[in-house]
Amino acid sequence: MAGPRSELGPHVPLERTDPLRPAASASRELAHSEGSADALSYQQLVRSRRDRPTEGWRGAVYTMTRGRLNPGLSPPEADRRQKIARVQAQLAGWHTITVASMKGGIGKTTVSALLGLVLAEYRGDRVVALDANPDAGTLADRVLGHPVLYTVRDLITNLHTIHSLTDITRYTSLAGRLQVLASEQDPAMSESFNRDEYEQVTAVLKRFYNIIITDSGTGLIHSAMAGALEATRTLVIVGAPTVDGGSRASKTLDWLNAHGYDDLVSNAVVALSCDRFSRDIDRSAVIDHFAARCRAVVEIPEDPHLATGGLIQLDHLRERTRDAALTLGAYVADQFSWNHARSYSAAHHDGGRG
Repeated sequence: MAGPRSELGPHVPLERTDPLRPAASASRELAHSEGSADALSYQQLVRSRRDRPTEGWRGAVYTMTRGRLNPGLSPPEADRRQKIARVQAQLAGWHTITVASMKGGIGKTTVSALLGLVLAEYRGDRVVALDANPDAGTLADRVLGHPVLYTVRDLITNLHTIHSLTDITRYTSLAGRLQVLASEQDPAMSESFNRDEYEQVTAVLKRFYNIIITDSGTGLIHSAMAGALEATRTLVIVGAPTVDGGSRASKTLDWLNAHGYDDLVSNAVVALSCDRFSRDIDRSAVIDHFAARCRAVVEIPEDPHLATGGLIQLDHLRERTRDAALTLGAYVADQFSWNHARSYSAAHHDGGRG
């Protein structure tokens, strides 16, 4: 005669209850075998549907048929959504990003602006861009389009008065969702922005902002730059697919390696500003060179909106440029969880940096 049949289904064998086992424990195990309430997730309860396309003929078909026909996402739209998801990676605490290059006029401030605008656009936490250029930097001009009332020098003078987010926003300006702390426009004053002051400013910013982007000057040996490198968790090096732009970016990496920043170099993202190019330059060779030395390389294409040298607005950029800025943001955000678990204080003080 057949044995007792399990009422739990064919995949769950009927077990004898141990009389010595507490009833509550047996109930928990039974609930686990059937699937606990925690297992009633969205993925289990909702039928799978293709993502809704919003672009091109796929989006048009979906709209015209009111969703009855869904051709799915195009590869470019799927790639864009995947990058946005990476940009929105969870960040515990704060993260510091430094944008650097030995060469001036290569697009460092443009890259800082694009990165800041993209991160602020797609994230829900607070993002601030700090212009640490000692030579009257132009970051505020590029993202605000108008003069500012207060600069980092005013903040330094009044650091003792900062007790809340409201206090510090008096010294920052808003560009979309990005907060900007402008540099002092008087070169004599900005030159005095030294390492100690940089560290005091960033210590305050870390209390109120999750992501701090530093647009540095071109002098790697400048006092404020030394403070920025010590605090950096993700480094963005700006270069160009030209002889001078490529070689100066490579020399920047050489200098960093020589002064003990090997870890920053190997995990750096190189942004190549492609507003200048020549058919005589082997662009793939330039990309391969930096890809072998750093974690990722992103090309920022030529764009008429960027070429004006004025106010940068994401919705005025060409689609390829917006995608490049999003790619840059995704590579940077990939470091949020990875770098947070590391001991930077130990790494940055080991090896005797000069």
